[in-house]
Amino acid sequence: MVELIYLVDLLYRVAAMLILARVIVSWIPGMGMGHPAVQVLHQITSPILDPIRRLLPPVGGLDLSPIVAILLLSLVRTLLVELAMTMRL
Repeated sequence: MVELIYLVDLLYRVAAMLILARVIVSWIPGMGMGHPAVQVLHQITSPILDPIRRLLPPVGGLDLSPIVAILLLSLVRTLLVELAMTMRL
């Protein structure tokens, strides 16, 4: 059970870091979609961010989907860890 909790936490941390990396890369001039690292970041994070973007349009020109995604991932992580702890009893 501990391994499952560790795996869930690890997946959350990796996903959150990749989303954060995508945000930071978007601020760097010259790091357009032609760069291979940016393409990989987009391929990995788009399945998480795109559905949120469809439901939540930009607010004042700001894309809030990364914040919402990290909050939702955190909620899922918490629920899965709680479920795993409950099943441990």
